[in-house]
Amino acid sequence: AVEARKVLSTPTDQSEGVAASLAALGAKPSDVRRVAHGTTVVTNLLLERRGARAVLCATDGAADLLELRRQERAALYDLSADHPAPLVPADRVVAVRERITPAGVALALTPAEAARVADAVAALDPETVVVSLLHSYENAAHERMLASAIEARVPGVAVVQSAEVLPEIREYERTTTAVAEGYARPRVSLYLRHLSERLASDGYPAPDVMTSGGGMRTAAEASGAAASLALSGPAGGVVGSAAVLRAAGLSDALTIDIGGTSADAGLVLAGEPLVEPGGSVAGVPIALPRVLVETVSAGGGSIAWIDDGGALRVGPRSAGAVPGPVAFARGGTLPTVTDAHIALGRLDAARLSGGVTLDAPAAKRAIAELARKLGATPQRTAEAIIAIADAAMARALRRVSVERGIDPRSCALVAFGGGGPLHACALADLLGMRAILVPPHAGVLSALGLAIAPERRDAAASVMRGADTIDQGWFGARLDALAARARNASAQRLAWHARVRYAGQGHELDVACAPGDDGNAVAARFSVAHAARYGFTLERPVEIVALRVAATGDPVDVSFKSSGGRAKSVAGPHVETLADATMVVAPGWTARGLDIGGWMVERA
Repeated sequence: AVEARKVLSTPTDQSEGVAASLAALGAKPSDVRRVAHGTTVVTNLLLERRGARAVLCATDGAADLLELRRQERAALYDLSADHPAPLVPADRVVAVRERITPAGVALALTPAEAARVADAVAALDPETVVVSLLHSYENAAHERMLASAIEARVPGVAVVQSAEVLPEIREYERTTTAVAEGYARPRVSLYLRHLSERLASDGYPAPDVMTSGGGMRTAAEASGAAASLALSGPAGGVVGSAAVLRAAGLSDALTIDIGGTSADAGLVLAGEPLVEPGGSVAGVPIALPRVLVETVSAGGGSIAWIDDGGALRVGPRSAGAVPGPVAFARGGTLPTVTDAHIALGRLDAARLSGGVTLDAPAAKRAIAELARKLGATPQRTAEAIIAIADAAMARALRRVSVERGIDPRSCALVAFGGGGPLHACALADLLGMRAILVPPHAGVLSALGLAIAPERRDAAASVMRGADTIDQGWFGARLDALAARARNASAQRLAWHARVRYAGQGHELDVACAPGDDGNAVAARFSVAHAARYGFTLERPVEIVALRVAATGDPVDVSFKSSGGRAKSVAGPHVETLADATMVVAPGWTARGLDIGGWMVERA
């Protein structure tokens, strides 16, 4: 059974919010067997550029990778747009005279050169050092040698080797992933140690931490794998959505998690979250497995403002939890999406969860002042604010579906978070969707996802061979070796994927594989996947670039309470106040209570 409590966010120290939520639950510490934690610490570090002072050591001649990126423009038609600054500026990059090629060592790293580089690193006073040398995915000897020299020269400073973080081709993505790890690791380690000590002082066990891939790791392990936590918080919501979706007898869905600062769009196929091999977080490519999440700066705290051309804009600036929307009476003075909902009468101040008492008159005054500047009515202004936020969220939902060959009209929409059920009908209308699932415990569904997620360990290895040269024996031995690296005591299930492409392509697709396969079997599967994704196949040789394995435990069983005496159905327009969220049923929609405790909202 599930019980839910909701407390206010504590941005200055997230551990305070964790402690407050446990206290609100009212359980004795001795009765708590496990604490599952999802965190936005890494995301915030990357967004706000508050990570560690890092130094990068890169092969001479390839030391400008972070600046050069992929040489693509930040925006195709906006010549003034620029990419976010690299996490390590050019003056903290040390070029290393060495070179390994795919064919072998072209220029050996000497002890004298390693010592010189270590001295140069020490002079830069780093908190952390990242070593990313060319082709180390194939031969990491130079990285290990240089890391040893730096550790001896600068004792106590963490040294991150790119081949240990991501042993795959593509120097830029491997370097940026390793840099993200080094940039975030000291702060993440400190935060998780502080949280563990705080919980221990209250008698609770150390937390398990959600990774971007949708599985749990111990706090000790997560401290040394910071880059894998970049989407720790949003991943829990997609995992929770999949569980509720299966309980409701559905299989495919788009998900939308709307909080105070942002909205996260995800995708569930065949009852399981879609996991991708990597993506960008705050402008930083991180090529590690992650639950597909597309984040936009549109949430309840997104601030409405007027640009220099006189147009109404919403976000990306947010009032967050502190000071929050004007209605929260915590110091906020600028109108937000939440204030717009209040001005339209969609939130019940007497029953808002999280201990917040709303100042509705203040919210209406803020919207009215903005309306005066626009020369519009307060109601039209409030409606426009919400419509702008809806448009941004709908674009995110299209990116996770249409751009992957998925028709949104064939999916349900799982709407959760504090604002998800408020916006669900409008988003479904924009996408032509006909069914919305508002899950039980909608306001805290991400926490439910954390509680039921199994442990997960990943391992990867580079291959770079033609599929037709790989026989069953070689393939099985590689997969078994990967499984041995990833397996842990709780691992009950193993899932292997090959990263595959046509020869000459600059991108790959993930294709499921297993012991017993050979290269030709994987190539045939790849052709089917390529046709489904892109609508065509090529008469070209197929290459297997890399292999990955995920070792997971069994998910935690969860049962949902019956809806009991809840009204069987309501027709829009209607506003339903839920235990931890508010649901708007728009005109032309009906909502019916489900036995699992949520609501199914359908076109009338």
